Amino acid sequence: MKKFFDEVFSIVISVVIALVIFWVVRTYLFYPFRVDGDSMANTMIDGDRFVLSLTDEIDQSDIVVFPAPDGSGDEYVKRIIGVPGDTVTYKDDVLYINDEAIDEPYLDAIKEDYFERYPEDTTFTNDFTLEEITGETTVPEGKYFVLGDNREVSHDSRYFGFIDADSVEGTTHFRYWPLADFGSVQ
Repeated sequence: MKKFFDEVFSIVISVVIALVIFWVVRTYLFYPFRVDGDSMANTMIDGDRFVLSLTDEIDQSDIVVFPAPDGSGDEYVKRIIGVPGDTVTYKDDVLYINDEAIDEPYLDAIKEDYFERYPEDTTFTNDFTLEEITGETTVPEGKYFVLGDNREVSHDSRYFGFIDADSVEGTTHFRYWPLADFGSVQ
């Protein structure tokens, strides 16, 4: 009988340890995230599932998740465009960070779709300066300027201004669903 209780105790301890490890990983390192909406198409499609890293340093062009600024309880997925100290300008469909033209290869597929539907003399991203949108000439400390890849439908910093760096829940670099698109995301 003692052997039976020793076995049960061993199983219970193993389960408790596994649950604690799962909780630590989920709370402090990674957690699964599901995209809801089309603001990041074609990079991320509605229903795609990703691993959200809670520990990565945030850099320009990283894809981040943060609570919707309107307090709705939704989570937004956007791309970091401007980090503290940056100037951000869009002119003639070209992104300029600190007066340097930035290549955005992640927009190629969505731009191709866009220009199949609209005349080529239209722009995918309307011209703007950071100052026109936010009243600031540079991204302040502790803030980020974010845009969705699907500029046509994205509700992003062009509408709600900067996001607080502290509000970023994590970054995503890895898609695990659908399996056909399994792998890293740029």
